[in-house]
Amino acid sequence: MSLTRYPDMHNLLTDIDGVAVGHATDLQLGSGVTAIIFDEPAIASGSVLGGAPGGRDTALLDPSMTVEVVDAFVLSGGSAFGLDAAGGAQSGLRDIGRGFAVGSTRVPIVPQAILMDLLNGGNKDWGLHSPYREMGYDAFKAATHQPFALGSVGAGTGATTATLKGGLGSASAVTSGGHRVAAIVAVNAMGSATVGTRQHFWAAPFERNNEFGGFGLPPQFSSTDTSMRIKGVTLTATTIGAVVTDAVLTKAQAHRLSIMAHSGLARAILPSHLASDGDTMLVAATCKKSMSAASDFAELCHLASMVVSRAIARGVYQATALPYEGAQKSWHDHFGAGAE
Repeated sequence: MSLTRYPDMHNLLTDIDGVAVGHATDLQLGSGVTAIIFDEPAIASGSVLGGAPGGRDTALLDPSMTVEVVDAFVLSGGSAFGLDAAGGAQSGLRDIGRGFAVGSTRVPIVPQAILMDLLNGGNKDWGLHSPYREMGYDAFKAATHQPFALGSVGAGTGATTATLKGGLGSASAVTSGGHRVAAIVAVNAMGSATVGTRQHFWAAPFERNNEFGGFGLPPQFSSTDTSMRIKGVTLTATTIGAVVTDAVLTKAQAHRLSIMAHSGLARAILPSHLASDGDTMLVAATCKKSMSAASDFAELCHLASMVVSRAIARGVYQATALPYEGAQKSWHDHFGAGAE
């Protein structure tokens, strides 16, 4: 995909018309929240392939469940405490009259996925109630259709990987039929997004326009490059994200797209979907552009997997270390000055 052909695209989730993204970031806490707000209710589904997930209202995303549309997605740090964040975004949506009609009232539908960042060195002594509900509201209020920050912001603030600081990434693409698809991912992986101890990303074959350095893959691989590198056996981690398209999809097709999103995750993180990972991918369709052939959906699935891989690499590449002693170092701390 050439951005020259699509000058309104910025390689971000907001390249999908009708989608806004907002962050709430607390560097002292070492955590944050990202809200994805849809201008109009969007067809949605999702899937969980990690063994230790945390989520809110994810069960309704199953294709067999009644509710088909959502008003927003929330991605958050904080482990189970972070599940309060969806309530904050929900408050903001209710305040503007959004939500699923139930009699005379409306209930905003805000599925959420969380990641574990409680052991990254930040100050988690927040008192009786966690700060995540207010952060969810702040992320909702900050939502913009314009370009947004990547790296150690929002849900990616406290993210880590087995080898380098994790972060929040995004990427977009366009099918040959003109359908747009984009991903946003908070990379808090049990495994690693880079090859062994090198600067190269596993997602390198899918890179566009040097979006994560343009280093490609190493000219050859050693046995140590593919050795298992994980945070630890008993620790928990999670890579969470969302894929959004402007194509007209059914809920069942959105579910299939979420499975394809996980294939992109598996291409960018080694290993992935472990028993202590909570890897979760949400999907939404704004349904602005119809598909005319089965091949349209196949290509959309193909590109969905690639934008997820690219977003993961961008999240790690754009991350910066948290500002306290002992914090995990970033890609640029290791390779920025002497990368080849």
